[in-house]
Amino acid sequence: MDHYIKATDTIYDITEKYPETIGWFVTNGFEHLNNPIMRNSLGKTVTLEMALSMRKLNQALFIEKLEEIIKQNAPDLTSGLTPTRKEEGGDIRMEGVLPCPIRLPLLEKFEAWMASRKDSMDYKVDYNLKSANLGLDDVKERIIAADGNADALSDLYLSAGFDLFFDKNLMGRYRDLGTFEDISDMTQINPDFDNDTISLKDPRNQYAIIGIVPAVIMVNTAALGDRPFPESWADLMKPEFENSVSMPMKDLDMFNAFLLHIYRYYGEEGIKKMGKALLRSMHPAQMVKSHISKDGNKVPAITISPYFFASMADEKSPLRPVWPKDGAIISPIFLLARAKNREKVKPFVDFLYSKEIGEILSSNGKFPSTNPLVDNHLKPDQNFMWLGWDYIHSHDIGELIKTTERLFFQAAVKEAL
Repeated sequence: MDHYIKATDTIYDITEKYPETIGWFVTNGFEHLNNPIMRNSLGKTVTLEMALSMRKLNQALFIEKLEEIIKQNAPDLTSGLTPTRKEEGGDIRMEGVLPCPIRLPLLEKFEAWMASRKDSMDYKVDYNLKSANLGLDDVKERIIAADGNADALSDLYLSAGFDLFFDKNLMGRYRDLGTFEDISDMTQINPDFDNDTISLKDPRNQYAIIGIVPAVIMVNTAALGDRPFPESWADLMKPEFENSVSMPMKDLDMFNAFLLHIYRYYGEEGIKKMGKALLRSMHPAQMVKSHISKDGNKVPAITISPYFFASMADEKSPLRPVWPKDGAIISPIFLLARAKNREKVKPFVDFLYSKEIGEILSSNGKFPSTNPLVDNHLKPDQNFMWLGWDYIHSHDIGELIKTTERLFFQAAVKEAL
């Protein structure tokens, strides 16, 4: 792998040479780097190593991410790198969002795979694969505009979360019509997700799941005080954690998955207690600096975070990741394929379900893969909390999301008054 930066490089040198990295710095708490004057002055005196040490960020992981961002924009790759969007009136279309940490390496593999099949494909392919932080509003608009006409839908959809795929006003109506089919032809998925305690394989053979985004607990030992160290989601519902927890409300996929699972296993009271626990909303990337007080604001003792961002915290910081005893909450990365164009779509499904993509998910992004050939390197005690297909098929998930949000925010507002 090419190396573009060193820990001893100044922030100024890095951002001047590779301006595409500014966004990643800002996302991880270096908001002042949005200001050219600050980059020019302060940036010349601060090295990357110093900056990451001050923020207690994991140096190796942070640099690895910077390298990926720079690599995508490197001159020798520009001519061939796949853009996130190509629309030319193709015969098939795929769209959706990709988790930010694995978007670049996955798109690079996608480009290479498309190039290898160029001579054998006698049809055009359109795609729109964005970063998850950009949201799904445009995708939802096109689904609504289809107004029940399945032929107006894309052939493949890829995204984490529940609202897009189960809301009866969106994709849920097409699910009921049998529009989608799991054409992966996998009879057995990864044993991490197919055992006596969990099964991610859709018994109706409509929805495929290529991986998951696990949510875990991050404890700020400096802010915990004399409170017992939490080991489960149930622990966070205790009175001592009221007004002490930061939640990823800006990451709607994760937030909705969190509320649905709490409701499924702890009921309405569980949702209300988590509402009372809310201190503030954070983007997952902000979690890794959540132990730092800013403008006199109270520091959260607990942060609910995707496992990937939890792993970014430096060992020298007071932040300690906890894999809940009642299971990391699952936000599935769904892959929906329209059965109508099975022959043309099948190669894309196989690619996204492949061991190679599974290893990108599991290793680079810490999003465990459902491919049975991938070693997710999970320990025996790293179990999961999953809604279950019976629960999904017997409930209106779109309405449940609205209900749980209402209960949560009512409790949060009442607590704040």
